[in-house]
Amino acid sequence: MENSIIKRQVILAFFILILPFCGCAQVLQSRQTTLMGSVFEITIVAQDSTLAQQHISAVIDEIERIENLISEWRPHTQISEVNRNAGIRPIKVDKEVFDLTARAIAYAEMTHGAFDISIIAMDKIWSFDGSMDTLPTAEAVQQSVQNVGYKFIILDSIQQTIFLSKKGMKIGFGSIGKGYAADMGRALMLHNHIPAGIVNASGDIATWGTQPNGKPWAIGINNPFKNHRILKTIKLTDGAIATSGSYEKYAEINGKRYAHIINPKTGYPATGITSVTIYGPSAEYANALSTSVMVLGLIEGTELLKKNPTYKYVIQTDQGKVKKN
Repeated sequence: MENSIIKRQVILAFFILILPFCGCAQVLQSRQTTLMGSVFEITIVAQDSTLAQQHISAVIDEIERIENLISEWRPHTQISEVNRNAGIRPIKVDKEVFDLTARAIAYAEMTHGAFDISIIAMDKIWSFDGSMDTLPTAEAVQQSVQNVGYKFIILDSIQQTIFLSKKGMKIGFGSIGKGYAADMGRALMLHNHIPAGIVNASGDIATWGTQPNGKPWAIGINNPFKNHRILKTIKLTDGAIATSGSYEKYAEINGKRYAHIINPKTGYPATGITSVTIYGPSAEYANALSTSVMVLGLIEGTELLKKNPTYKYVIQTDQGKVKKN
């Protein structure tokens, strides 16, 4: 289960406001706002400030549209309706919601359940706000996963319905929803012929084009063991990046750190990896991979990444070892 707090390890570097570009003056405009429970920053390169701000507003509207479809926290959304009818009846949804759910199930199949959108049904037996000082009982952990299992998410492509076959189940897109929103914001801007920009969904980032000076967007990945130190700088034009990590949101009990990212099959926090950054074409897919690698661990996670050669990675273990390709 992702949390936007850890996303602050990804930072954008050196924006230049007005420079010659393609033979004409270009401006770079950015705006921050809270969407999907997280801080989004939208950056647009356009011919003038007014046009840039108009397109930033269009991206914000698109993300709000998505949130009003897939949020499990807003009672009027289609996903909330699906969750309310768990064990009762299938719910017809928009094709966009159906397809996103189908992809999430494909990610679960690909990772043998390390990725699972039904994990939000877990009882809240873990707390990562600093208040937890004792481990939950084994019985409590076992009970917490009773309503988790992607194989109980039943899709009917003919009727375009989603049915959660076990009462008490829930699904949510905290793990890939912001990445999907970043991808969709970028797609909208490309459709509108905006030459360049970034949609930064609290660290799930989609980029296109270049800075006004013609250089790629530079995105720095912080070193979780050294404050204010950059582990690696990624240069992107048409690409995306996502990071999952354990070092800013965790519980420390008896000298051991327990990450906020939970293994859906065991109910216990992921261990062994401090941060995973994935970059490639899609922010949604990069985030699915980064979350899965955190759960799978270094060996199995690296094997998964080898099957996805269009995505590059930087992994840092709890011992400070860095693995990248």
